[in-house]
Amino acid sequence: MFFQEAPGRPDLFASDEPLHALLRQRLPPEVLQEIRPQYEAIGRATTGELWDWMIRAEAEPPVHVAYDPWGRRIDEIRTSPAWEELRKFSARHGLVATGYDDRLGEHRRVAQAVLLYLFSGTSATYSCPLAMTDAATRVLLDLAPGGLRDWLVAGLTARDPDKFITSGQWMTERTGGSDVGNSETIARPSRVVGDERRYTLHGVKWFTSATTSEMALTLARIDDGGMTPGSRGLSLFCVEIGREPGRGWTGIQVNRLKDKLGTKALPTAELTLDGVEATLIGEPGRGVANISGMLNVTRLYNAIASASGIRRACALARDYATRRSAFGARLIDLPLHQTTLGDMDAEAAAVLALVLEGAALLGRSEAGTATEAERRRLRALIPIAKLTTAKQAVSIASEALECFGGAGYVEDTGVPRLLRDAQVLTIWEGTTNVLSLDVLRAEAREGAFTALVQDLAARAERSYANVAAGDLATLRAGVRSLIGQVKTNMSRGEAAMQAGARKIALTTGYLTEALLLAEAADAEPVAGEHLARFIAHRLRGPFEG
Repeated sequence: MFFQEAPGRPDLFASDEPLHALLRQRLPPEVLQEIRPQYEAIGRATTGELWDWMIRAEAEPPVHVAYDPWGRRIDEIRTSPAWEELRKFSARHGLVATGYDDRLGEHRRVAQAVLLYLFSGTSATYSCPLAMTDAATRVLLDLAPGGLRDWLVAGLTARDPDKFITSGQWMTERTGGSDVGNSETIARPSRVVGDERRYTLHGVKWFTSATTSEMALTLARIDDGGMTPGSRGLSLFCVEIGREPGRGWTGIQVNRLKDKLGTKALPTAELTLDGVEATLIGEPGRGVANISGMLNVTRLYNAIASASGIRRACALARDYATRRSAFGARLIDLPLHQTTLGDMDAEAAAVLALVLEGAALLGRSEAGTATEAERRRLRALIPIAKLTTAKQAVSIASEALECFGGAGYVEDTGVPRLLRDAQVLTIWEGTTNVLSLDVLRAEAREGAFTALVQDLAARAERSYANVAAGDLATLRAGVRSLIGQVKTNMSRGEAAMQAGARKIALTTGYLTEALLLAEAADAEPVAGEHLARFIAHRLRGPFEG
């Protein structure tokens, strides 16, 4: 009697040849030597405890218990014990703390990105609370009153699980998602404690991420007798969430948990804020401007999650191909399936190259070593990296399901979760269209897109080892075509610029990935092989003929 063997649990560090090549390119030998044991440990965990916790957390999704047996409102959100293990693991391995480790200098964000890349795809989306936590750390360091900053940042960046806390984000209201200008939450002055101006918040937050966190950042409109409409009237607040066991939340009511397509283990809730106390962060009325540093972090995390999900999907599909036979041979030995897997691996390598470029630029920017051109390029690269990699994550997840045939469509194999969880990546932290328009705004304000395209043009004119002449010609033609299309759209006016923004952004993302692979090919021939496949799959058609 025949039973199909399930895919194994590949070590996502040991088996990732493109990652090893990019690490040699991106990190100085002494930094890589110091942090490599952490990478190896997480890689081993992806075959063991991380995998087990992921399965359990998904099987035991959060539950909202509104009332105790005697009718008292308690609003408990109960999560799986595995969710708590993922929190402890995150602290022990410094998944947030590494991004603020001054010993690593400008390399800290690359070092951290690889930790997250290895963790995210096998974390049951615990990378989401980490993204919110890292973003809150950045905002608090930049803007918060000293006492509050020092108290909370110590917890957000702790490596001791007993001291580590996480942060949520409460931005989305019933009036919309990315367009926060119609936010209805009101902040009423409460008291002044030292250098902290405190308010009580009143309103409904329709979608709150990482709701079981100890704190959250949120937007509200200060009720000072002359409230300014639109996004210019919003201010940023920090809520330290008070919960009394058996007594509910202080000033907050949980309306319901969200029943989402994917990310089932992640608690996401609709909340009513009814007098919860919060501290003003930054100047009043500058809430939207004050979250800009946060968006760089969360969008980079989103891109890392895309890269990680792609990597896990490719690893599972390749492992399964060694176990599944069809038409008289193993799948791995069939030329057509080899081509499919090779194209998927090339996409994974391209996405990782783009993610690490974004991390490198962010690290230099935060360390104060970035040039002005790099700082402007970062501003355009982050939204482009987020939107491009998210689209690729959905595409690769879908391809991976096909690699499993019917088993890829059966829930208890765990394979469909690859696709369900990937779809959120195109939505959180700005949809493709929203981010494409954000790139236009960044260009108008500081020439960010111009800096990015100038960098691409310079890269395209270089000579590269292990890159075929035809492939390099395609890249050069692609950059010229991109520049030409941008000029054409500009000549047609604002409407044409907006209408074409999505295509321009995606094309820029793919070209950036390809040129980063070309650079990697100077030292690693495998990157040249991935580049050839990636160009054939993503770029050759539009720029030939």
